Amino acid sequence: MKILLVDDELFQLNLLTLQLANLGFSEVTCCIRAHDALAALEKDVAACDLVFCDLQMPELDGVEFVRHLARIAYLGHLVLVSGEDERILRTAENLARAHHLNVLGILHKPVAPESLKKILDKNLVRTARAPKATAPRSFGADELRRAIAGGELVNYYQPKVELATGAVAGAECLVRWRHPEHGMVFPDQFIGVAEEHGLIDELTHAVLAAAVTQVRAWRDAGLPWRMAVNISMDNLAHVDFYDLVLAEIRQAGIAPSDLILEVTESRLMNDPLASLDILTRLRLKRISLSIDDFGTGHSSLAQLRDIPFDEFKIDRSFVHGASDNDTLRAIFDASHHVARQLGMKTVAEGVEDREDWEFLRTCGCDMAQGYFIARPMPADELAGWLAGWEMRRLGMDDA
Repeated sequence: MKILLVDDELFQLNLLTLQLANLGFSEVTCCIRAHDALAALEKDVAACDLVFCDLQMPELDGVEFVRHLARIAYLGHLVLVSGEDERILRTAENLARAHHLNVLGILHKPVAPESLKKILDKNLVRTARAPKATAPRSFGADELRRAIAGGELVNYYQPKVELATGAVAGAECLVRWRHPEHGMVFPDQFIGVAEEHGLIDELTHAVLAAAVTQVRAWRDAGLPWRMAVNISMDNLAHVDFYDLVLAEIRQAGIAPSDLILEVTESRLMNDPLASLDILTRLRLKRISLSIDDFGTGHSSLAQLRDIPFDEFKIDRSFVHGASDNDTLRAIFDASHHVARQLGMKTVAEGVEDREDWEFLRTCGCDMAQGYFIARPMPADELAGWLAGWEMRRLGMDDA
């Protein structure tokens, strides 16, 4: 791996070079001027695999350097290094990610050897194993309409577990499009199309029907898991959505309490009165309502005031890394406290590693989901995952 260090302090360059050498990285180039580093990258942007960049530099500061990395389409990895406070570093990190740069993380000066090793071990190994990303495709309304009618939509399930015991509480249903030509298509590439072209009711109906049928299969197998299904605000524009949900529950022969509807306000309510009518009636039937991605989009304290939610999902952007980030921890603690005060169950999303898991257990959060526990999977893979998870949680309890 070819590494470029950019810092106006010679001592820091020498220190980081030595630390990298101790970890087995020997191809290291140092630049004390950001302009020189940029000029070298402009000549051959692919000549460097990893850049360590200081933020506080004369002539060309780290934020401006990051902007130029995006301009020249730098595809390698980036680590930001600085003696500035945590929030400035995190803001710079978010900015670099917004420029679509491959940010491994941030390091504080003076760089501790264990922090350097951790950031490289954790991210480079994961990056090496990850499949190459492909550019998202755009799909038309007619193509999606045919897919819904033709049964090309399939449900994947991501388990949710209780943090206190590790026991499986249920799963979130996540729709995929098994495209005959392009393979598996993720929802961010077609949900917006469905909402824009009036197909979201048909899509949600197909997802819900398959989800409650799966719950019936779990009950028959002796599994008391609950199912969470995402719904769009557009589904709540017509009062007959309530009847559709109840009809599907009756058809599947499950209890209303087996179902959780996750509401994300990525779009503003078209008809707030109709939405409140439907959601209140669903809660009267003992169907749970979960406020999803709280703190993002249009989800806010006003929704907690107006809608009878009984589950609170804390967004992954406030969960992963909160164990060693004071800002994220403060936001997480505040969200968790609000949910507790309102008597709501809390679910933490985006649990990606053991540090996240242990942090949430100490906080008293109720449930968790994320890649540390399981990726979304087809229903027929859940049994195999469950056997492996039981072994893992026993090992974690013994640790």
